[in-house]
Amino acid sequence: MKWYQDHLKTVIVALALSAIALPAASETIIRKSITYFSIGGSTASDLDREMSRRGPLSQTSGRRHPGATQIKFNGSATFIGKDGRCHIGGAKVSLSTKLVLPRWSNRRKATKEMALLWDTLASDIKRHEERHAEIARTHARQLEKTIVALPTTRDCATLKARVNRVSQEALIAHDKDQQRFDRIEAANFENRMIRLLRYRVAIRPVN
Repeated sequence: MKWYQDHLKTVIVALALSAIALPAASETIIRKSITYFSIGGSTASDLDREMSRRGPLSQTSGRRHPGATQIKFNGSATFIGKDGRCHIGGAKVSLSTKLVLPRWSNRRKATKEMALLWDTLASDIKRHEERHAEIARTHARQLEKTIVALPTTRDCATLKARVNRVSQEALIAHDKDQQRFDRIEAANFENRMIRLLRYRVAIRPVN
């Protein structure tokens, strides 16, 4: 069975900037949802073909994939002008992640061997996409901390520019971490699936 590991991501950072007197604070808002696409077929080749036809389309690779994680960042920061200096008043980053996973419509009619293969593969796809969401959460929380910790400046325009810069740097670091994870997963896929299948066979109850 072929395996193409990639993730879809929509990254948006909208910084709503205002100068109001608030204590420096941060608040991460995280939302996660899961949606499914249906596939048919009864053999391993069928499943491979179905996921290649019906899976989510990656804007990065131009191919369809067995699963995807859509990621959206939004953020806001407030500023305090006081005693000729500008301070960060607060920061809030919101993150929305949507996992797109396959659902095999013929699972109940499958042979024991095919059911075992599918369950192992589907579990690994879900774990893979959950990890993408976890990476995004880590970067969202770190971005808030980075913004709140920014030193004061002589004017709020300068501080605003720094917030924008660290936000863009955070998105670049986020993308690199996601890509690094995909490379590692792709390199280890075959060995991982063999190990997982052997484990499931070993713990499967004897009829």
